Amino acid sequence: MNCMKCLGMRSANSGQRRARGFTLLELMVTVAVVAILAAVATPSLISVVNSNRLAAQANELVASLQIARSEAVRLNTTVTLCRSTDGASCAAAGAWTRWIVISGTEVLRDSSLRPPLQVTSVDAAVNFRSDGRARSPAGTLSSNVFTVCIPTTYPPQNRRLVDLAMGSRIATNSSGSGDGTCP
Repeated sequence: MNCMKCLGMRSANSGQRRARGFTLLELMVTVAVVAILAAVATPSLISVVNSNRLAAQANELVASLQIARSEAVRLNTTVTLCRSTDGASCAAAGAWTRWIVISGTEVLRDSSLRPPLQVTSVDAAVNFRSDGRARSPAGTLSSNVFTVCIPTTYPPQNRRLVDLAMGSRIATNSSGSGDGTCP
């Protein structure tokens, strides 16, 4: 009996196993398929990321409005949501890049905008009275109080409208022109 067979060893004459691996052609085909899949998936991924950014910023604004309303009722006083430049007082003019919820001189909440998002409003501020009703400093409140927008075509619904309806009920709606512009 051959001792090498007993030990499970191969002799120099027996067939040797060939080294296994990828050929250059297989590697090129795999890279091409991955590139095509990435090109198809990237726009939808960008759309999901932008949609989540838009929703998060609209939710931040809604949370500020809800805090202002609940604190006005709890403190039995007027609480204001307004734009601010310093985080300590209301600004008479300017963009809604930062806003605060303020009661008298006490800042209850300070929020800021994350670029490239934009917030616009017809009203300079929203006052919540002790009964929980919202009014602008002028006494009335326009509809579609806030528009949160991201200047992109991904997603086509690039705007969220934050409305204060009757009884100061807060609602959000998606909209957009699909042309990638903000108001």
